[in-house]
Amino acid sequence: MKLGFISDSHGGFEDTVEALEGLKDAEQICHIGDVLYHGPRNHLPKNYNPKELANLLKSRKDIVYVRGNCDADVDEMVLAQDLSLKSRVIQFDGHRFYLVHGYEETEEERIQQAKEHDCQVVVSGHTHVKVLEKKDGVIVLNPGSTTIPKDGSRSYAYYQNGEIILFDLDQGKVIKTIVL
Repeated sequence: MKLGFISDSHGGFEDTVEALEGLKDAEQICHIGDVLYHGPRNHLPKNYNPKELANLLKSRKDIVYVRGNCDADVDEMVLAQDLSLKSRVIQFDGHRFYLVHGYEETEEERIQQAKEHDCQVVVSGHTHVKVLEKKDGVIVLNPGSTTIPKDGSRSYAYYQNGEIILFDLDQGKVIKTIVL
């Protein structure tokens, strides 16, 4: 069983398609926010096409979303997907994952919220910086950004066979793995 994680696509159509292709065998994909709009602090992505990305994503029933700071009501309308929740808990393969974009609280608060929800993993986005480490008994994952990385390379992550894997889209290789 495979569970995918993408974040901060910011309207980058081709980048998101490439990440989704890498996750084509995932039973479910979690988008950790900032889906369509590039935001006022980011440069326009080279393949910025939020309308085309919305058309692609609205046909996908295998993706669950949490709302990011750049997501708006109109994004939810054009996606025809639930983008209202700022956090959610999902259960997959006997594990619990706490999903939150991560712009309203500290990392320590996210870890505490994950513990309060009996989650083994907290997944956040927002920073566009990849993270995969264990802190205070909880695995902390930030899949980075599919479109506008702030640490050099586009990325996504996935859970499979008891491991969480961070994958570099630009180099086409696994960056880091951690056992759940």
